[in-house]
Amino acid sequence: MQNTTPDNAPTIRIAVIGAGGFAQFAVAELVKIPLVKVVGVYDENTGNATRLKQIDASITVYNSFEELYATPSIDLVYIATPPYLHYEQSKAALLAGKHVICEKPAALKLAHALELRTLAAERQLLFVVNLMQRYNPLYQTVAALVHQNVLGNFLHGFFENYASDEMLTEQHWFWDEQKSGGIFIEHGVHFFDMFSGWLGEGTIVAAQKLQRPGHQNVWDKVQAIVLYTNGLVNFYHGFDQPKIMDRQEMRLLFERGEITLYEWVPTRLNMTAICSEVELQTLTSLFPGATIHILEHFQTPSISRGNFKEITYQYKIRLDTGDAVQKQTLYQELVTAMFKDQIAWVKDRTHVRKINQDNAVNSLALAEDAENSAVKLL
Repeated sequence: MQNTTPDNAPTIRIAVIGAGGFAQFAVAELVKIPLVKVVGVYDENTGNATRLKQIDASITVYNSFEELYATPSIDLVYIATPPYLHYEQSKAALLAGKHVICEKPAALKLAHALELRTLAAERQLLFVVNLMQRYNPLYQTVAALVHQNVLGNFLHGFFENYASDEMLTEQHWFWDEQKSGGIFIEHGVHFFDMFSGWLGEGTIVAAQKLQRPGHQNVWDKVQAIVLYTNGLVNFYHGFDQPKIMDRQEMRLLFERGEITLYEWVPTRLNMTAICSEVELQTLTSLFPGATIHILEHFQTPSISRGNFKEITYQYKIRLDTGDAVQKQTLYQELVTAMFKDQIAWVKDRTHVRKINQDNAVNSLALAEDAENSAVKLL
């Protein structure tokens, strides 16, 4: 299936299904990757397909995704259509022998995502969903902070997503839950996956969804409580803000401090904590370049109690890091990193990826549980 460049290095030939705004953004990053060639596109909106072809005049515009899948030289399909099409189009691609990178979610139903995972495994093909949050350096640093227990055990967290609906007209497929799956499934999978990477698998305790007054088919606010090993996380998503006010915040509280991250692709982190000299050095190592303010310094170790534990510390600190990279720039870097990681696996099956098919399935399992158990509040 693979073509080669003149020096015989393998080139991955990629085709795109769905050439809307995000696909245009993603393909602009794809074409920067060495030994990757975007060769085809299909979109039922021929204007979108034509615009994508402007990135590279050699891209072939196909009349159907079936015609595209029948092209033997295409190695990998990138699917960026609305969610209700993901299962059908991913399955057809896998049956045609193509690797698949799909936008989230994997499908509208967990059973379909499980089927796709099995199908890919049986054919030794790539099947992955673009859950690119785990490629963020801040995400990885927080994971190290949690897993090394630097601030003690996790106690509680929240994610608050005050998202814009400025581009989402009442007729947009986003509001049609037969097409989007609803906010938990269409959008929440990103954040269920993030917190699972930090805290392990969680269980839905409760969920609610609110209807927009006067708009019977618009469920624009959802929230869920998820139980992890040592504590609860509250997830809230509301799509009702002007774009200029779109904002997100997430917080993790531990026995010896708390961290707050800002933006849905986190670019900035603040921490307040008490720590020993050794722990301060660990934090300095984990967050190179961060600004650390010493709020209090105790010449002899101080002892306090919390969570029925004795806590010894010498410093109370505030740590600030981030903002050096703008959100859009970081987003581009994460998408590129995701593509590179997955393509590396296509070329070398011993390559260990940051995300794989299990992320697609597990995040959807939690989202589906939240959606199915949600109490509807009119």
